[in-house]
Amino acid sequence: MFLLCGSFWVLRGVAVVSDCGDFKRGSGFRQARFDEPLLCDLRGGFHKERIFPVAEKRCGGYLPGEVLRSSPPDIPDLDEATVVRHYTRLSEMNWGVDSGFYPLGSCTMKYNPRVSEAVASLSHARDVHPLQDPSTVQGSLWVMYELQEALKEITGMDAVCLQPAAGAHGEFTGLMIIRAYHLSRGDKGRVDVLVPDTAHGTNFASAAMAGFNVVVVPSDEDGCVDVNALKAALSEKTAALMLTNPNTLGVFEKNIVEIAEMVHDAGALLYYDGANLNAIMGKTTPGALGFDVVHVNLHKTFSTPHGGGGPGAGPVGVKSFLEEFLPVPTVVRNEDGVFSLFYDRPRSIGPVKSFYGNFLVLLKALVYIKMMGGDGLTRAAERAVLNSNYLAHRIKRFLSIPFGRLWKHEFVASAKPLGEKGVSALDVAKRLLDYGFHAPTIYFPHLVEEALMIEPTETETKETLDSFAETLEKIINEPAEVLHGAPYNTSVRRVDEALAARSMIFRWHDLGALDG
Repeated sequence: MFLLCGSFWVLRGVAVVSDCGDFKRGSGFRQARFDEPLLCDLRGGFHKERIFPVAEKRCGGYLPGEVLRSSPPDIPDLDEATVVRHYTRLSEMNWGVDSGFYPLGSCTMKYNPRVSEAVASLSHARDVHPLQDPSTVQGSLWVMYELQEALKEITGMDAVCLQPAAGAHGEFTGLMIIRAYHLSRGDKGRVDVLVPDTAHGTNFASAAMAGFNVVVVPSDEDGCVDVNALKAALSEKTAALMLTNPNTLGVFEKNIVEIAEMVHDAGALLYYDGANLNAIMGKTTPGALGFDVVHVNLHKTFSTPHGGGGPGAGPVGVKSFLEEFLPVPTVVRNEDGVFSLFYDRPRSIGPVKSFYGNFLVLLKALVYIKMMGGDGLTRAAERAVLNSNYLAHRIKRFLSIPFGRLWKHEFVASAKPLGEKGVSALDVAKRLLDYGFHAPTIYFPHLVEEALMIEPTETETKETLDSFAETLEKIINEPAEVLHGAPYNTSVRRVDEALAARSMIFRWHDLGALDG
């Protein structure tokens, strides 16, 4: 089970597995393991006496009485050292891109350079307030304007909004823009959104949340959109086709020009899921491929922190004929060089987030873009594709890769043949943890049975890729009973992920129900 207490997850309900002798030792990797209680269990739980009385007395001289607490908050009364050590120990029992290789397919878990974090920590960035007059935050508006302009060039779009707080939020925003466009033309009958069977799950969810009917388009034998099936699915009811290119198989949609023409001839729009933009940035743009709406995952392509529930950012770009529907405000530069917030869009779908988006995430992305430059971004895409193909050619010696011969940023191998000895993709993924590698994405996309979806990104070295391939080959030759019990060397043993996902425990107060 998962327990969320403060800002960390604790796993419970750990399965007990058999001892498999020397096999369980893996490569010598050992994750830290502490018998770490919750903060609220330290020192006998909550202290009801007033916490920090001196500080509260001082505040009384400056703050009005109605904003002061009448009683102390129900938080543990702990000293700083205890709290810092607690969270440090938890971090040592965790895994992240700073710990090692994180080949989570379709997520682009690249290393995040520390310079972006340093800039975002500066007081000039950290201490601004969204309600300040624009004249007092010209630097912040410059950051947003520069990022808008950079993303326009990178995506081939004509206008960009920075508000959406995540990729899925960007999808929803883009689809609402598409809906507003069709309604503005009196085309109320366009209620279908076409989604390939290889699409991210958020595509289906976003389309449904935006009020559309979802129509699934199958793939052909090459793992690309089946053009004949697409032709049959297009109609006067079609509002848009959502497409990721390259797709989640790591295959570039070779018929993209024809697909764009078909969609536009049907009166529909083409939406680009930017999750895999890391593979093509600097080489081409969604705009050049015929897309009308784009969302960009700053945490994937532009190296802002990824995962953990946020904060994130998923800016949306559009072609000029859709600009009037963008959320407000966007940042503009006036003739005198002063930046201001632009609200004058009568047909706007309205704000999709409070204020202007997650500003510090936007800043980190701009630092990365400025630091890399156009040539650097292009080289990053080239290196990502090179790493993917190098690793794929090493792995296909002992695991099949059903789709593709030349991949982009990722590829999907199959552990299906291992079923003959009772081993699954899940077993392989769990065993990788024992060797100090994060597991790849498994069981997605569904076109590949027992899928292992691997994305090395551009930030990994050849030595790391070689080590991963060698370890994977070693694992598939290990006895089945060893793999069934993995992982052995992690802070938490194998858990029931399905139960944890369906029965989440968010508060420490609810542990009694779990234990009972």
